[in-house]
Amino acid sequence: MTEQAMSVTPYWELTFDADGDVDGRERDRLLAQVTQRKVHDLVVFAHGWNNERSGATRLYSRFFQPVPALAPRARLGYVGVVWPSMIFPDEPIPDFPAAVTAEVTAVARPALAKGTRQALVEMFPDRATLVEQIARLLEQHPDDGASLETFGQLVRLLVEARPQDPQDAADILAAGGPAGGPEMLSGDTAQVCRDFARALDQVASLHGTSAASGAVDFSFTPAGLWDGAHELLRQAAYYAMKRRAGTVGERGLGRVLGRLAQEAPDVRVHLVGHSFGGRLVSFALRGLPAEVRTVKSVTLLQGAFSHYAFAARLPHDPHASGALHGLQSRVDGPLVCCYSHFDSALGTMYPLASRLAGDARSAAGELGADFDIGRTLGPQWGAMGHDGVQAVDGTRAFTLAEALRAKWPASGCVNVDAAAVVRRGGPPTGAHSDIVHRELAQVVLAAGRIR
Repeated sequence: MTEQAMSVTPYWELTFDADGDVDGRERDRLLAQVTQRKVHDLVVFAHGWNNERSGATRLYSRFFQPVPALAPRARLGYVGVVWPSMIFPDEPIPDFPAAVTAEVTAVARPALAKGTRQALVEMFPDRATLVEQIARLLEQHPDDGASLETFGQLVRLLVEARPQDPQDAADILAAGGPAGGPEMLSGDTAQVCRDFARALDQVASLHGTSAASGAVDFSFTPAGLWDGAHELLRQAAYYAMKRRAGTVGERGLGRVLGRLAQEAPDVRVHLVGHSFGGRLVSFALRGLPAEVRTVKSVTLLQGAFSHYAFAARLPHDPHASGALHGLQSRVDGPLVCCYSHFDSALGTMYPLASRLAGDARSAAGELGADFDIGRTLGPQWGAMGHDGVQAVDGTRAFTLAEALRAKWPASGCVNVDAAAVVRRGGPPTGAHSDIVHRELAQVVLAAGRIR
């Protein structure tokens, strides 16, 4: 997207591949122009679930639109991070064009829509054959256990890391599970699919669309284990995206910010991330050179990673710490977590997927027919976008209204309950993508002391 098509200027993009390598021409353009354009505060936004560049830049344009009027005297610049992730087309996004999800209305669950197949191929470009085999099984949904086990094996091959990324072990241990990768794909596939099917039904019930309520939703009411298999594929793909976000942040964006600090040391940087983009910008702190102090604020919007990520000690294991423990000290300002209990993706599906990723065998024994996810799984599996940063001493807490008039702390973690505006959306994601609000732009400016 050109500057002329954006709602703000100057605007640059930084494109990263799955390994964290940046487009060198885009990076060099930013480094050369940020001083020429006399930028004092640079806001860097990383998207979460997304299938194409246009979707990311449309998000950035809409989110940034009110900023110039809110801070008319600020010398602002804007960066949109573009990285390879995906969204399943059957997920509702507030204010997103209806054409994006129109095709899946004609596709019976659990079959994959054409757009989903293409998105998976683009996310895993060397594994197109696996995608087709998975799609064929979902379309045929044979009534035998052997086919489900084959499905689980194919999904594992699709999302496995090459080489194994050490983030996996750190994140699972931080949540209380064993090291060695996502066990949701190595246990009893039928049981895992059954657990996901129940979770889908629970989420649908919350929105009044379950089969039991009499209003059957085409995408979200489980008809059997293969609906759970469809959700297993979705969650496995998200697990791979979560891993990828950490890689792009640490090996990609963190290094670029280090170069920026060398070339333009007076530019104040403000990181913003949505969903897995919140994980990306957080891991960028781990990739920063030790001497860099140019990051003045971090704002996480519905962050899709563990609420214990920054904890020095885990409540359920005092000998372990979060994957990013202490890295909030790399921010020369506050690290802000905006969260909402209306986010069904993070309040229901995330903890179940995290639990099944950590230890599928024991999870299968815990989830009964009438299970409640939050009650059954416990707080160690929660996401910060649902209830904020947890177990970090000194964390401040504001409502959204309080945050807009508060005196912000000079450093440390701050939780902002954004449920007053982040509340729209249907199952299974709820309000997860409902982040384009003037008030949230105000939070970014307030956290960074941008006026």
